Amino acid sequence: MSEYALEIRQLEVRYGPVRAVRGVDLTVAPGSVTALLGANGAGKTTTVMAVSGSRRIAAGSVSIFGKDMTGATADAIVRAGVAISPEGRRIFGSLTVEENLVVAGSVVPDHKVAVERKAAMMERFPILAERRRQLAGLLSGGEQQMLAVARALMSGPRLLLLDEPSLGLAPQMVDTIFAIIEEVRGEGISVLLVEQNATLALDVADHAVVLANGEVAASGDPAQIANDAVLREAYLAA
Repeated sequence: MSEYALEIRQLEVRYGPVRAVRGVDLTVAPGSVTALLGANGAGKTTTVMAVSGSRRIAAGSVSIFGKDMTGATADAIVRAGVAISPEGRRIFGSLTVEENLVVAGSVVPDHKVAVERKAAMMERFPILAERRRQLAGLLSGGEQQMLAVARALMSGPRLLLLDEPSLGLAPQMVDTIFAIIEEVRGEGISVLLVEQNATLALDVADHAVVLANGEVAASGDPAQIANDAVLREAYLAA
């Protein structure tokens, strides 16, 4: 049985004839954060989409907690204990904050557990409790990102996929989001963090992978990657 929460081996994803991701190896250890870094178009989001079951895998394998989930549907991936907070948040803007959480909790078989999780999300994110009756589309960008993370946590995941959680946020809200990532890890939830803010991502991560043109350009200890001036200039410059 695999020792990893997530294990990707020789992943290839195509858009027609174009190989957007090719030969990617990546792991997330249980209860840890792996940062997936790189410039726009490097293949980060495509990799996450493949893991979540929303993008067809052309070659390679994806294992989740030791179970081969290559080619599994998005629903099967969720049942395996995976949740995603996607790029762009994708909340239901015409529903209230509370209704968004109720919808997210509909995947939980036990209604009582879903109600308890909703209460826990309101406690974890006090601003969402204050805005519970407000339409989600009227929230600030940072509040919407908190709601997106709360929605993902409603399923009680063991593996959380976060795609660009800091994108477009004010610095103070970015700090809040990264504090939440550390809290989630402290609870034993494994995290694959896709992030363009390399400095913050490397600071919170236990392991890092850098993509360039759909391939792994570097992987290893976040501190070593952070201190590699050539690597940062080539692949991680803002």
